[in-house]
Amino acid sequence: MKKSLVILALSVLPVFAWATGGHSGGHAAPGHGMPGNDMSAMSSAPSGIGQPGDPARVTRTIEITMDDSMRFTPGEIPVKAGETIRFFVRNAGRIPHEMVIGSVADLKAHAAEMRKMSGMKHAELNMIALAAGKTGGLVWTFDKAGTVDFACLVPGHMEAGMVGKVKVS
Repeated sequence: MKKSLVILALSVLPVFAWATGGHSGGHAAPGHGMPGNDMSAMSSAPSGIGQPGDPARVTRTIEITMDDSMRFTPGEIPVKAGETIRFFVRNAGRIPHEMVIGSVADLKAHAAEMRKMSGMKHAELNMIALAAGKTGGLVWTFDKAGTVDFACLVPGHMEAGMVGKVKVS
């Protein structure tokens, strides 16, 4: 019962944060100003991929669709070093999907952990998990040129090709 109450409380927290930060000019840091991003188990982002962005410094918004064909649309995104991007992510599928930003090595390691722990729920600064039909957002600053990867780490999804790249110039 206690665990259920904690889960329920944590699941509504991003909605309250969004509601208070999205209308009066304030910032909803836990969800970066958008619902659907439960940051209850924050940890530091992997190095070399940029960092969580400040919603007040967003330079543009990029819409990404995830679906049950195990694809992100678009699958390749061009950005400039120093840009802060708001990803507006929509799960158009009938099953849960997520977008996790990281290096290929970090993504593969995390995917392996997820396969070992079926049903594992996680919330990191560099990810957003969405139930079927839901939308949410993630704000990220890309601080140096190179390629930054993203993938869905739901078991089997990355392996089925649910990956993408951010090309930072």
